[in-house]
Amino acid sequence: MTIDIVNTDKKRYLSLLLLADEQESMIDRYLERGEMFAANEDGTVVAVCVVTRESEGVYELKNLAVRPDFQRRGIGRAMIGHVWWHYAPSCRTLLVGTGDSPSTVPFYERCGFVYSHRVKDFFTDEDEY
Repeated sequence: MTIDIVNTDKKRYLSLLLLADEQESMIDRYLERGEMFAANEDGTVVAVCVVTRESEGVYELKNLAVRPDFQRRGIGRAMIGHVWWHYAPSCRTLLVGTGDSPSTVPFYERCGFVYSHRVKDFFTDEDEY
């Protein structure tokens, strides 16, 4: 598997991005300002993630999506590992914003993230996001 940076035409991966963030309008808020990574296996993109720089030394993993037929193979974990490595020289904090479904929070905790807080009514009340 290889992981490459995607610099152009990021929307060509919209179907994958929508697996992790169900509203295209939300994706539009971070996609162009974020750095996108794509995991390729035998010439097929099997996962994508988007990371944004929020402030000096602070980055946020905005989207991590793995094709359903490639899930539970360590690809998501490998993407996170690659992001850690890529940003290590300048990153002191890596955040992840995610829904609190029974599978996503434990996944990120297994990857080394520590649960911080929940934003109540995020999608209905927080217009700036």
